[in-house]
Amino acid sequence: MEKENIFSVVKEAIADVLPDVDTEAVSIEQNLKSLGANSIDRTEIVMSSMEKLGIKLPLVSFGGVENIEEMVDILVDA
Repeated sequence: MEKENIFSVVKEAIADVLPDVDTEAVSIEQNLKSLGANSIDRTEIVMSSMEKLGIKLPLVSFGGVENIEEMVDILVDA
């Protein structure tokens, strides 16, 4: 799947977990903390994104992720 499509899925997950965030304003360079996501929110966003994409990866794969783009890249490579 293309990076742009996966980013759209991640934005959907962000909207589900953080309903106060305007996903139209979310850029791929941002990190989830800057959007107000705590560690539980970030885990939920990752798990929701994987579920929507039909991907199963260990959560530890996302441990060193600094921004949304790095998360998307991991999902693209899955």
